[in-house]
Amino acid sequence: MKRLYPEASCYQNGYLDVGDGYSIYFEQSGNPEGIPILFLHGGPGAGLPPHYTQFFNRDLYRIIGLDQRGCGRSTQTLMPEHNTTEHNIRDIESLREHLGIQEWALFGGSWGATLALCYAIRHADKVTGMVLRGVFLGRAEDREWYLGANGGPAQYFPEYYQELTRDVIGELNADNISQYYLSLLKSTDESVQHYASIQWYCWEERLSKLFHSDTHIKSQASQLHPSVFPLAYLECHYLVHHCFINDDYILENAEHFSHIPGVIIHGRYDMICKTEAAFSLNSRWPNSELKIVSNAGHSTSEPGIAYALCRATKDLAVTIRESNL
Repeated sequence: MKRLYPEASCYQNGYLDVGDGYSIYFEQSGNPEGIPILFLHGGPGAGLPPHYTQFFNRDLYRIIGLDQRGCGRSTQTLMPEHNTTEHNIRDIESLREHLGIQEWALFGGSWGATLALCYAIRHADKVTGMVLRGVFLGRAEDREWYLGANGGPAQYFPEYYQELTRDVIGELNADNISQYYLSLLKSTDESVQHYASIQWYCWEERLSKLFHSDTHIKSQASQLHPSVFPLAYLECHYLVHHCFINDDYILENAEHFSHIPGVIIHGRYDMICKTEAAFSLNSRWPNSELKIVSNAGHSTSEPGIAYALCRATKDLAVTIRESNL
C-alpha cells in the first residue's frame, strides 16, 4: 500500500536571514511552475526528513521545504526567547514573500500540522489548501496524553514510561516532565545533554510506529545524537511553554480557516497525537475531510499513512486547480 511518488530533485536552495541571529534554510523541488506547497516538518526541531518530496507529484507541485529555526541546516543557535510559534509564523511569511509566492498550500504533520493551522489562522488569504497528518492541537489534554501518567502512551507502554520518568521528582504530568528534561538539556555537562537527548528520542520513536525494533531505535539514537539534541531541546522548550498558544486556541479560531479545503489524516493507533484531536478539528472545519487510517500509528513511514498522504496531495491539486478556473 505504500505507494510514493518518485523523488523530486532540488532546483534551488539557500538561506534567508530572518533576524534575531537566525538564518533559515529552504529548498525548492519539482515543477517551478507548479502549485506551490510548503512542507512543514514536525518536532519542533526535527528538521526536513529525507525523501519528503515523495508525497507529491513532482510534475504538479512546486515543493518548498523549510528547516525551522534552530534545527536542520538552519542556524542552530539556541536562543529560546527568539524561538516561539510567533517567530516561526513570521519566518514562514518572510519565506513566502522572499520567493515571490502569492499563495500556497500547506503540508504538515504533528507539530507541522500545529504550525500550519496557526499560520492559516493568521494568514488564511495566503493558503489555498492543507494536508495535515497526526494532528497536534497543543491543548493541555494533548500534552497530558503524550506525557502524563494517565495519558495513552503511559498506559500502553508502562515500561517505556517508567524509563522516561524514573528520575523525575514530583508529579508525573506533562509540565513537570518536560521541564525536567529541559533542565538536563540546558546542562553544561555534555554527557547529561547526551543522556537526556537519547531518552527523549527513544520515547518518541517507540511511540511513533505500530511496530518497531527497540534495539534499532537505541542504536539509531546514538548515531544521530547531533540532530537528536535540537529535537529534544525544542520539543521540551515548546511543551514547557504550551506551544506559545492559549489552550484550545486552534479550535476557537477555526472560523479563520474554515473555508480552506483540507484533508486530515490520522492513524487509528497514534500514540503521540490522539485521534480525538483530528476528530475535533474536522468537526470545526467544515471544508475538511477526515481520513482515519486503520492499522497505523503516527509516522509517515506507516504504509497506510504514506498512501493516504499521496492520495491527499493528488486530490488537493485537482481541488486547487478547479478553484482557479
